[in-house]
Amino acid sequence: MPFPVSTYRLQFRGGMDFDRAIGLVPYLKRLGITHLYASPVFAATTGSTHGYDVTDANVIDPLLGGREGLERLVGALKSAGLGLILDIVPNHMAASLENPWWYSVVEWGEASRYGHYFDVDWGQRLTLPFLGKPFEQAVADGEITLSLDRDHGTLASGYFDSLYPLKPSTYPLVLEGCDSALAARLADLAGDAEAGAEGAFHDAVRALSVEDGCDRLIAVLNERSQDTRFLMSVHDLQPYRLMHWSEAAKGLSYRRFFEIAGLVGLRVEAEDVFDDAHRTILDLVRSGHVDGLRIDHVDGLADPAGYLQRLRRSVGDDVYIIVEKILAPGEQLPTDWPVQGSTGYEFIAAQVPAFLDMEGFLTLRQAYGELAGEALSISDRMREAKLRMIRVNFAGEVKALVEQGSELLGLEAETMRRGLEELLLAFPRYRTYGAQGQMCSEDRALLDRVLTATKTRLDATAADAAWSIIDLLKGAGRSENDRVADDIFRRRFQQLTGPLMAKSLEDTLFFRHVEFLALNEVGGELEPEEGGIGRFHAAMEERLAIQPVGLSASSTHDTKRGEDARARLFAFAEDAGRFVSLFERWREINNGAVQVLDDGPAPDPELEWMIFQALVAHWPVELDAEDREGVADFCERLLAFLEKSVREAKLRSDWNGVNDVFETAVKDYVRTLMFDNHAFVRDVSDEIRPIIRGGLINSLSFTAIKLTAPGIPDIYQGSEGIDLSFVDPDNRRPPAFAALSEFDPDAPVSWTDRKALEAGWLKQALVGRILALRNNRPDLFARGDYIPLRCAGSRQQHVIAFARRHGDQSAVTIACRWPMAMLRDGEGLEADQFWGDTRLVLPEAFHDRTWSEVLSGRSVAGREAVLMRDMMDGQTVAILTSDN
Repeated sequence: MPFPVSTYRLQFRGGMDFDRAIGLVPYLKRLGITHLYASPVFAATTGSTHGYDVTDANVIDPLLGGREGLERLVGALKSAGLGLILDIVPNHMAASLENPWWYSVVEWGEASRYGHYFDVDWGQRLTLPFLGKPFEQAVADGEITLSLDRDHGTLASGYFDSLYPLKPSTYPLVLEGCDSALAARLADLAGDAEAGAEGAFHDAVRALSVEDGCDRLIAVLNERSQDTRFLMSVHDLQPYRLMHWSEAAKGLSYRRFFEIAGLVGLRVEAEDVFDDAHRTILDLVRSGHVDGLRIDHVDGLADPAGYLQRLRRSVGDDVYIIVEKILAPGEQLPTDWPVQGSTGYEFIAAQVPAFLDMEGFLTLRQAYGELAGEALSISDRMREAKLRMIRVNFAGEVKALVEQGSELLGLEAETMRRGLEELLLAFPRYRTYGAQGQMCSEDRALLDRVLTATKTRLDATAADAAWSIIDLLKGAGRSENDRVADDIFRRRFQQLTGPLMAKSLEDTLFFRHVEFLALNEVGGELEPEEGGIGRFHAAMEERLAIQPVGLSASSTHDTKRGEDARARLFAFAEDAGRFVSLFERWREINNGAVQVLDDGPAPDPELEWMIFQALVAHWPVELDAEDREGVADFCERLLAFLEKSVREAKLRSDWNGVNDVFETAVKDYVRTLMFDNHAFVRDVSDEIRPIIRGGLINSLSFTAIKLTAPGIPDIYQGSEGIDLSFVDPDNRRPPAFAALSEFDPDAPVSWTDRKALEAGWLKQALVGRILALRNNRPDLFARGDYIPLRCAGSRQQHVIAFARRHGDQSAVTIACRWPMAMLRDGEGLEADQFWGDTRLVLPEAFHDRTWSEVLSGRSVAGREAVLMRDMMDGQTVAILTSDN
């Protein structure tokens, strides 16, 4: 099957399984989708809502329908002419006893056949940070027990419902003096047990556990569970160490995914681990069941290029591969990655300069700055956030690097720490990609820039340390004997900078600096790029040259808000002056709901700014102030968003230290606004109506551009309609598929029916019409030239346009921007009066053509310039096509 023409991301779990997905296939076909893009479908931890916590990489989750269910789905897709792209997770697995590989490692330690599968430092005991208190306290409180785990066939250390297997060599100690023949047989079995052959041992223990005398054995274990000193001595002999969850940040013996101790790094750089972890997925690809792969968190891998090259050799050249990778401004995917492109976060950022009204944004910036009352720049606030991450959340990872680097470079630990800390603070993107002592010239130059940035903050001694660290990272000037240790240090550094950047920017600063929420998006920057439409065109020309078949995203399961909420925020920026006045009024009338706590007002002014901005951005289109049930439902979603926001900000509350008093005060404030002040709710509902309409117009423009610009358009589930979701888990709720599935591709497109706009029918029709065009002309959009077009005339600032051309086929996209000014200036005017002399200037090659407008079916005569009033006729988006 060829590469996708379009993809549709479907989140499995939460009620979505393979059979339900089969029911959606006819709808996806009608919509024009060519490939279903599935979230992870392999076995995951009990209750998983996302599937990234894989417990068995070779078992299709039975809860979704298992292998048979997946094959039924594939059959349904193929019958409809659709392909399947699977999201796979090579970086990590669940550090869960449900994971058989991890269970073996817990039981046997380094001796387990899977001991090298996970990224574990075996210079210490395996850390298991899953207790609600320190181990000693849990023992003293009677929460640690000795148990017989009949299901697994082991003796275990019990902590509530978790049974951590004891190493068989410690069974004799546990059973010593037990006057039970069963205990003696169990001790003998354990004495003969070997790692790598534990299956037979577990079977034998399970058989013993149902024999007479087992009750006596359990009674002895219960009795010995009362002896705290004995419990601690048994624990000391295990290959693992149970510990309080809060100790994870101080240091673990294994690499975790970001800050999540329940996800352990997988060493797919080892050939046997790669083979074992990819056995089923490769079988699905080679059998033709799967047509493409999405690689989750590629930056977490020890050697992304090496991994991707091995994967490509394994699947062949015809399989579509994309990587989840956040690209910093000016950064491109490494050229030695044999992939089609990224998952498309950078496409979201590319639209900002084209649609952001900079004058309005600066109005918001000034008001927000006065409100915040501090002179810290965004870079200073980023430094604050990063420093918190370095010294608190990732303290263990940094400490390990300091210790290793000090030994390698012969530096005092404190000197090493200061040099390393400043390098981490100055690092501007996710990571470099050095491996086996090699690093490309671009990454070496990046490290030189990072070093230069640290010099003004370091004394001579620490600056020398930073210089030595950079040399080590480059692989320069070191003896052959040092290479292995150097590679480990480099790998650890590179695997730290990514999580450090993500958690500092996306999951801290984006919830602290809330000046304009549309910018606080995955892959985005808080300082908007200037250059306007010209900057957007340059980005699209670059995209065509570098990854013409990478995904173009607008909403995903990881974006901070739905695409239509973001589109509305751009409309809101146009109306910035009015919002500032509304904000001041809304603050004043709700001032009595603010509580003054010992550490300040709750909510504080910046949080109030975010709350009111969130109300504007996410207010459901159809929600009326009189709909008390609807207001209550929206309020609960808003409260969940605020809870996550204040904890991610890590200023007055935190996931690791919840400030209940502050959070309760903030929630009470919102409940007072939404439930006790009906006049306020009515005012919000009335005042934002124009912004809602402007946002919907923006959304149509965003959609048309995504569907026709370079790249493969990705539709996140439900976002072909109206997507006003908050950050996860809100954005992972099942959409209203029953309503969406009523889509009729042959129904006329109505630009005059306001209900069609507000219910999302117009957007859905736009998606269907343009995808039909893409399906009929796949080469035009996959390989066609990108030609920026310009407008002339009095309304030229309201138009963004470009053409695609391949051979005899051509298409022109025309989309309106800055809708608030259009609505204001065009009030009471007909389309021809509003557009006046505004015209689209066409290249000479497009003169003397007859164009067909896809959305209306009208014919448009081509010449040197085409009047906007002739093309748009009440539309805010137009797509012209020609085959000559």
